[in-house]
Amino acid sequence: MADGAISDHPAVQAQLDRLEMLSPGRDVLGLERILEVLSRLGDPQDKLPPVFHVAGTNGKGSTCAFLRAAIEAEGLKCHVYTSPHLVRFNERIRLAGKLIEDDYLAELLARVLDISADINPSFFEATTAAALLAFAETPGDACILEVGLGGRLDATNVVTRPVATGIAALGIDHEAFLLSPEAGAPDDPMVRIAWEKAGIAKKNTPLLTQKYADDMLHVIADHAANIGAQHFPRGEEWDAAIYEGQLHYKDHNGKLNLPLPALVGAHQADNAALAIAMLRHQTAVKITDAALKAAMGWAQWPGRMHFLIAGPVTHLLPSDAEIWVDGGHNVSAGLALAKHFADYAAGSIDLVIGMLSNKDPAAIITPLHEKLASVTVVPVPGHESHAAGDYPAADAPVTKASDITAALRSVTLGPGKTVLIAGSLYLAGEVLKLNEQVPD
Repeated sequence: MADGAISDHPAVQAQLDRLEMLSPGRDVLGLERILEVLSRLGDPQDKLPPVFHVAGTNGKGSTCAFLRAAIEAEGLKCHVYTSPHLVRFNERIRLAGKLIEDDYLAELLARVLDISADINPSFFEATTAAALLAFAETPGDACILEVGLGGRLDATNVVTRPVATGIAALGIDHEAFLLSPEAGAPDDPMVRIAWEKAGIAKKNTPLLTQKYADDMLHVIADHAANIGAQHFPRGEEWDAAIYEGQLHYKDHNGKLNLPLPALVGAHQADNAALAIAMLRHQTAVKITDAALKAAMGWAQWPGRMHFLIAGPVTHLLPSDAEIWVDGGHNVSAGLALAKHFADYAAGSIDLVIGMLSNKDPAAIITPLHEKLASVTVVPVPGHESHAAGDYPAADAPVTKASDITAALRSVTLGPGKTVLIAGSLYLAGEVLKLNEQVPD
């Protein structure tokens, strides 16, 4: 199935089957097809509640989660479009706080596919069109769009008047699509990534950005200036820091002392700060300080540094073992994992890993190698993935297993009795489904 999209609902599955046949392939960049599809649907992208648009290599999903938490803490209704899903396709489209219902989803996909058969949209383009149509037809107070790939040519970049745009952490990912030669594009890979993400900036709209290397920041600032966007870089127009057990945020509107995010990982404070900056640099959606504080504890983003509660998966191990799940698959994600487990003893973590064949296993293995007691390689269900022999040498034995259940049953726990399942969001979704923790 395209992008691993499978539904238990027959009507939804029928449309996903159609989408599989129509799609010219995954990760097709360009706005011509999506704009034509939307035109035939009545241009729903121009009929949305106030839009917050978020790009980035890592952290954009968490930033969206903090945006949603703050907006809902204010008592407002929020639409959210994110990707990929972990367990159910419906997770991609949240309407006024709830996952889209199956019957409406099937209807929307049918409308999109019926009207665009001759256009041959990609999986993501058709999904984006369905989401925008749902957002235009459903009353709401705000709308959050997560960029799927890049920014400049991503299907979500059809929204011309967002109230705020934001760029989260940047790194190398999807090189085959974002680093191809193009006239006017920067040669340096990291600068090219920044240039692509900056493409979501819009005239007279605030663009909030994290801290980057000088050459990356310059290309973003130059693009913002060229199109008339209002660029607010972190460290200049706003900033945040952790000390004394709190997240201290400041900008031209003043200072805020906030509780640390409940989401696990030091990097989540950065994602929360970006969301706060986006909310405080726009005026279309009023968010109080109380709602921002509540968002620190309310935000949820499953499958990322996710501690498994008791369930069928955890019961495969002794009761004193802990299992963490993380869908990260690039260098930035590997470094974040290493930072989280920095205080764990050497040789104390049993890693169960599955990575798509277009990802680099060293991105996860190398930062963690000193902490690993064992590495068990599993396939990613429904996707081409790396075999055990593709993984770099670690200071631990590398074996293979047929699936997650077999892997956990075969693991001889290291002294830390800690298992980390990592390498793919698709794999993370499989684990959550097996453990009966389906996102809602």
